[in-house]
Amino acid sequence: MYGQPSVPSVSVHDLAAVLAADPSTPLVDVREAHEYAAGHVSGALSMPMSIVPVRAAEIPRDRTVYLICHSGGRSMQASMWLSAQGFDVVNVMGGTADWAANGLPVATGS
Repeated sequence: MYGQPSVPSVSVHDLAAVLAADPSTPLVDVREAHEYAAGHVSGALSMPMSIVPVRAAEIPRDRTVYLICHSGGRSMQASMWLSAQGFDVVNVMGGTADWAANGLPVATGS
């Protein structure tokens, strides 16, 4: 992937540890609104991947931001784009599906 920025990734267990240490850690869920409402990591900001470029100003530039989706594909795409724009981002491998499958708490609603 010549020309693509390299984006670090973490497991859902790593993310859980990060959030336990600092619940204010920025986490952006790039799934569609109905997917987010069905179940998401508590505290995650809902920002569907298609509108990340429009709402990028809402994402902090002074902290590491974690991105999550259902399984890690969309969040990786959004992470690569944000990284190319100068954001410090980390992709969550396995996404919300892996988060829930591992018994980690899931919030519902918008």
